[in-house]
Amino acid sequence: MNPRLAAARALSVVLSGKASLGSSLPDVLGKVDARDRGLTQELAFGTARWQPRLSGLAERLLQKPFKAADRDVEALLLVGLYQLFYTRIPPHAAIGETVGCVEKLKKPWAKGLLNAVLRNAQREGEAIFAELERDPVIRFAHPRWLQKSLKAHWPDDWEAICVANNAHPPMMLRVNRRKANRDSYLAELQAAGIEAFACHHSEDGMRLAEACDVTQLPGFAEGHVSVQDEAAQLAAGLLDLAAGQRVLDACCAPGGKTCHILEREPGLAEVVALDLESKRLQRVQENLDRLQLGAKLVAADARATEQWWDGQPFQRILLDAPCSATGVIRRHPDIKLARQADDIAPLALLQGEMLDALWPTLAVGGVLLYATCSVLPTENREVIASFLARMPGARELDLPSGFGVAQSHGRQLLPQDEGHDGFYYAKLIKIAAQPKAGTSQ
Repeated sequence: MNPRLAAARALSVVLSGKASLGSSLPDVLGKVDARDRGLTQELAFGTARWQPRLSGLAERLLQKPFKAADRDVEALLLVGLYQLFYTRIPPHAAIGETVGCVEKLKKPWAKGLLNAVLRNAQREGEAIFAELERDPVIRFAHPRWLQKSLKAHWPDDWEAICVANNAHPPMMLRVNRRKANRDSYLAELQAAGIEAFACHHSEDGMRLAEACDVTQLPGFAEGHVSVQDEAAQLAAGLLDLAAGQRVLDACCAPGGKTCHILEREPGLAEVVALDLESKRLQRVQENLDRLQLGAKLVAADARATEQWWDGQPFQRILLDAPCSATGVIRRHPDIKLARQADDIAPLALLQGEMLDALWPTLAVGGVLLYATCSVLPTENREVIASFLARMPGARELDLPSGFGVAQSHGRQLLPQDEGHDGFYYAKLIKIAAQPKAGTSQ
C-alpha cells in the first residue's frame, strides 16, 4: 500500500471519531512495505499535529466542506497538504503520489478535486497562511476549545505550551537501577556512539540527543533500560516506597510505572497492577518479562473493588487516572482531533469516582499518589480539592519544590521543548479510616 494512502486511511478513522492513531495505524502499517513504514508514520502523525492549520487552509481552497462519508478523501487531502508545507518531499511528487491514491478509494470524482486544491495550495498556500494566522487556532495549530482553555488557565504559558505540543518529542530513557546506574549507562551510550544527557528531575532519567531504535540501546533486551518520559518517571520516587509495602498501580498499562516501582524497591511485599482491559495487560507483562520483574496483573474496573480487591489494604496506591492527555499531545497529536471540550467534565467525574472507590483500599497511614498527563486544572487541582472536601480522613502532603508549578493542590509540570511532558501530581495520606455508613463522625 502506498504510504500516503495508508496514512490517510488511519487518519480518516480518527477524523470520524472512531479510533485513535494508536489503534488505527498498526492495522495499515502491516500493509505497507517495510522501507515505507517510517514515512507512513511521519505522514500520519505529522498531519495530525498540524491538522488545525491544514484544515484551515483546505477550507479556504474548497468550495464546500466534505461530507461525513468522504473522510477518506479529506484525510488524503490533508496528507497532501502536510507534504507540501512540512516535509522536504518535492511538490511534484507530493501532489502526483497523493492524487494517484484516489483510485484506491473508488471515488473518481475526487481525483480532479485533489489535484486542483493541491496545486492551488502550492501556488497560494503561503499567502493564505499569512492571512489565516491572525487566528490563534491557525497560528498555534490547536483546536479552538483547547487554545481558549490553555489561555484561560495558563495566561503566561499557553503559547509556550502550544509550541512544545507541536514539537517532535524527545526520546527519554529510564535506567534499571537493579542492573546499572545512570552514570555508568551514560558511559555505555557514549561508547556506543549515542549522545545522551542526564535529566534534570528524574534520578534515573536520560534524554537522547536523537531518537533511535531501541535495539541500538546497550543492554535493552537484557532489561538494563526502558523508554519512559521524565515526568512519568517521577511517580515511583514520590511514592516513598519501602520494603514490606503492598502497592497498587491502578490504570497501569503499558506498565512503565509498575516496572519502575519494582526497580526502585526490590523488597516490596506485592505489587498489584490493575487495568480495565486484559489486552492492555499483555503489554505490561511483556515489559515485566524483559526487565525480569514480577507483579500480580488484574483486569478490572478500578471502581468495582468488590470484583478484584481481596480486603488486604495497600500501603501505597498510584492512581494514574484516565484523562484528556493534553500534556502529551506532542507524542499523540491526534488528541487534537479526538478530544472535545465536552469530554473534560465527564473525565473529571470519572477521576473523582476512582479516588472515592480506591480510598477504602488504602491503609491508614498509607499514601495515594494521584497523577494525570493533563495540563487542565479541571482534571487536576479541582479534582483533588473536591475529593479533600468530601473525605475527612484525607490530607494532602507537600511535594518537592524542584519540579513543576505549585498549584492550590499538587504540582503541575508543563510540557517543555526538549524536556519532559506535561504531567500533574498530588500526594494524599490517609489519617483516619472512612466512617461506615450510618455511624457518627
